[in-house]
Amino acid sequence: MPVDMAAPSRPGRPEQQLLKQRFTARTLPQLRVGVEVCAASAGLTEPRRGDFVLAVDEVLTNAVEHAGGHGTLLLRRVGHELEAQVSDAGPGFTADVIPELLPGLDGCADGRGLWLARLTTDRLSITAADPDAVGAGTVVTLAVALPGTGTTPRP
Repeated sequence: MPVDMAAPSRPGRPEQQLLKQRFTARTLPQLRVGVEVCAASAGLTEPRRGDFVLAVDEVLTNAVEHAGGHGTLLLRRVGHELEAQVSDAGPGFTADVIPELLPGLDGCADGRGLWLARLTTDRLSITAADPDAVGAGTVVTLAVALPGTGTTPRP
C-alpha cells in the first residue's frame, strides 16, 4: 500500500466526528476502548475493527514515546471511510522511517508500529503539523473502508 505524504482533500464527502481527545500515556487504555466503541458504532466489523484499533494504538503509542508524551486523536467518519488523525508536537518525521520489510528482518528493530499500521489500514499519510515550522509536530492519518459502503476494503 502506498503511503501518501500529503493528506488528500475530500470535497463533498460528508464528515461525522466520532471522538476528539487529547491523550497521554495514562489515558491510552481508555482511549483504545473509545476507539473500539466508535469503530463498532460506525459499522466497522471484525476482524478489520481489531486491526484498525491496533493500528491507531500503535500510532498513539509512538506519539507518547517519541513526540513529547502527548497528542490529540480525532476519529471521524469521512465518506465511506473511518479515519483517525493523530497529531503531536514532536520533532516530526516522514514516511521514510517506515520499514519496507518486517522490522528485524532488515536488521533494524525500530518501526514495527508504523509498519503494522501501514499494513493493516487502507490509507496512511504523514504530514507536518505546520509545514512552515521545523519540528512543529506531525499528523498521522489512518483510514479503513467501512463495509457495505460500495468500497472494497483490504482483505
